[in-house]
Amino acid sequence: MSRFFTDSRYVDRDAGKLIIAGDDVNHIKNVLRVVSGDDLVVSDGSGNEYSVRIESFEKDCITAVITNIAPNITEPPVDVTLFQGIPKSDKMEIIILKCVELGVKKIIPVLTERTVVKFKDAKDMENKTARWRRISLEAAKQCNRGIVPLVEMPVKLEKALAISGEYALKIIPYENEANTGIREYIAGYKSGSICIFIGPEGGFDKSEIEKARQSGVRPVTLGPRILRTETAGSAVLSILMYELGDMGV
Repeated sequence: MSRFFTDSRYVDRDAGKLIIAGDDVNHIKNVLRVVSGDDLVVSDGSGNEYSVRIESFEKDCITAVITNIAPNITEPPVDVTLFQGIPKSDKMEIIILKCVELGVKKIIPVLTERTVVKFKDAKDMENKTARWRRISLEAAKQCNRGIVPLVEMPVKLEKALAISGEYALKIIPYENEANTGIREYIAGYKSGSICIFIGPEGGFDKSEIEKARQSGVRPVTLGPRILRTETAGSAVLSILMYELGDMGV
């Protein structure tokens, strides 16, 4: 059954109805050819799922009757944020797709010393971020997520490190780290949110690793092979979901 997201503001549990608005309206009407009386699954982005029956179509919205409410059961028990050094070309899109599938909660693009991508101005940054958010939305629909992982506006590494102070576990894979493996580091984890720092092509500069270390971010090794930037985040996320999340069940 097709799945969609709506804003929780458009859900009226007392009336037993909800509204679907935005780009999904055209997709439902003209691509899926859904008609009144057809059933859909709609998430409010807060972990609640609604089985609905289409009641009516308006020009820019769809009204549906709620037939069942249930909690979403696909969200992982561990809250992980990816701080991703912005890579070239469409690699960021691939990273977002795969990490949303694997269960990331939030993605924060990071500008580092070796970031090649340049934004023309604030508007260009906003447009790229809007595109990344659309990709997160589509990936969330495809893999039955109960939320749409937020892709935030890009920040400089210094800001990212300051934000990381909110997290219980902070990981930065580093090719020159030889003593601490990721499994060893997470062995003492009890609870709280986790963040991962991944560099762009070429990785992090040595001075950036030192800044991260001073901010309490722990360098770890992922083994003897050097992973590409579009692979590393997914690899770490997979390990975390297996060791601490719901993949090891």
